[in-house]
Amino acid sequence: MRYYIFIFLLISQWVLAQRNLAPTDRFTISGQIKKTVQYTWQQLDSFPKVQLKNRIIYNHKGEAKDTLTHLRGVSLKTVLEKVVYNYEKPRELNEFYFVFEASDGYKVVFSWNEIYNNPSGNGFYFVTEMNQKPIHDLSQRILLLAQDDKQTGRRYIKSLEKIEVKRAQ
Repeated sequence: MRYYIFIFLLISQWVLAQRNLAPTDRFTISGQIKKTVQYTWQQLDSFPKVQLKNRIIYNHKGEAKDTLTHLRGVSLKTVLEKVVYNYEKPRELNEFYFVFEASDGYKVVFSWNEIYNNPSGNGFYFVTEMNQKPIHDLSQRILLLAQDDKQTGRRYIKSLEKIEVKRAQ
């Protein structure tokens, strides 16, 4: 009986930890770049923002899990403008990919071509306002949204902590 109570408590703590993800105040960009870059939510908030369409967040089964309204955001491409990649020939950029990691270890991978050489790359945004709340009041800050995804939950990154630029070998 004690064993079952212990297992129940352990699982319930794990589930609660997943739901109560603490907001992050900054994230770093590192890896195959000339110099590590760090951004705070205040710096994100200072970039030019655009109005985004309302989004329903769907899980992997296609079930609606959340609705995001009154969205404003900063383009991922705008934030990446200061990043200088380590490469010798432009074709080498095809080997680069980005690992976005949240504070709980959740990871999402984007290729360089997906961000820079595809229309979908124009739909990646850091959310600076959601549900009529500014970024400093968001419980999911720092948040990256893939605006044009159908199953939005897969690349909906809450509490972003780091972006690592890697290169396939």
